[in-house]
Amino acid sequence: RQPKPQNAITVAVSSRALFDLVEERRIYQEQGVEKYVEYQQNNENVTLKPGPAFYFVKALEHVNARLLELYPDDEERFDIVLMTNNHAQVGVRLINSINHYGLTIERFCMTGGQSPIGYLTAYLTNLYLSADSEKVQEAIEAGIASATMFTANKDVSYSDTQLRVAFDGDAVIFSDESEQIVKEQGLDRFFEHEQLNENKPLAQGPLKGFLEDLGKIQKKFYAKNERLNCPIRTYLVTARSAASSGARVLKTLRSWGLEIDEALFLAGAPKGPILVKIRPHIFFDDQMFHIEGAQKLGTIAAHVPYGVAQKYNKSS
Repeated sequence: RQPKPQNAITVAVSSRALFDLVEERRIYQEQGVEKYVEYQQNNENVTLKPGPAFYFVKALEHVNARLLELYPDDEERFDIVLMTNNHAQVGVRLINSINHYGLTIERFCMTGGQSPIGYLTAYLTNLYLSADSEKVQEAIEAGIASATMFTANKDVSYSDTQLRVAFDGDAVIFSDESEQIVKEQGLDRFFEHEQLNENKPLAQGPLKGFLEDLGKIQKKFYAKNERLNCPIRTYLVTARSAASSGARVLKTLRSWGLEIDEALFLAGAPKGPILVKIRPHIFFDDQMFHIEGAQKLGTIAAHVPYGVAQKYNKSS
């Protein structure tokens, strides 16, 4: 039974994020929509390969299964919605592939070439993942937590029993106010500013709500004495230095009543090697430099197009 949208944590995923549609996309771009639809219908019994969001979705469904064991009548769980601007004629191949992998995706929104962004609000979407950066930008501007998915450049194995989500801090969980100071006034002024404002919580960023959602679900496991066996683990992976600018971050999380399982302050060191150890199902960052570094080493990364760093991302 699907949870009612008002009780669920709704994760909307595009078809190109859920499945590998690189070849199909090429046909669409080179030969047009009619040939694309024809190709999809002719291949509707050919199972699509997993895309960048696939293992994240699988991990969400594992959390749901554990929740249902502990709380059989509770509707507070993840609800995956396929949100795509595909035409309805392509739906059979998507349904066949979803059923092949045993995914529980009952809600489809197929907009036939129109932008699906308007429907995200109607579906009470908590997180939107897409391979289309323009749609993600549109969603962020509409106040919806969103990120552009990028496939890892290497195959790695992911945990089947624990959803692992890694977040950058500034302009992802927190606002970009501190990042603005780094970009505009330099690192020394940033350290000074953070120490002066150590006890003033940072404003929230676009993914604070989703971290909150994960924390809410974690607490349901803790309430059943399952803390050590919790199927969700969260990570803060930040370029900040701990001694110089870490206290404000930790105090902000505390002021929000949020716990993060692991906090890694890298003091400007590359994030890729640390992420290899964590093996998150998804890593959110606002800077393409970190996304590309993570990708190269096999991490599935999701770009959050928010904040001052986007002015500096344009060349990427």
